Amino acid sequence: MIEKNRIMDSGIFISIKPCFTKKIESGEKNYEFRKYIPKKSINKLYVYESSPTCQIKYILYIDKIVEYPNKIDEQGYGNKDFNNGLKKSKYAYHIAKIEKLNKPLALTVLKKDYGFCAPQSFAYGSKYPKLVDYINKNY
Repeated sequence: MIEKNRIMDSGIFISIKPCFTKKIESGEKNYEFRKYIPKKSINKLYVYESSPTCQIKYILYIDKIVEYPNKIDEQGYGNKDFNNGLKKSKYAYHIAKIEKLNKPLALTVLKKDYGFCAPQSFAYGSKYPKLVDYINKNY
């Protein structure tokens, strides 16, 4: 398990396909699986929902990151596969809380107003301070 003190009040932008954000929103998926862990401490994931939606729609608050071969609760979409080493992902980010933005931010606005590019793996919130400030003040 990753040390608790690695998680502080900061976030990263990640892209997630709509089929998976639906599972997260419904509570069926309670971990986000990734191949990496950011070097900087984080406690939230700003979720850009990929095509065809192309919007920032969610903030996921995480309370722990588990590194394989450590185990996670088997209840949840993909959790058994993670525990059995069947996922390519080495890290499981536990989703403690979900916030759905009442007004999602479209890619056209994100590009024009904030210089945002949809992340391939992730982007630190510090790369887009004006956008993070806007999200944190308005949602």
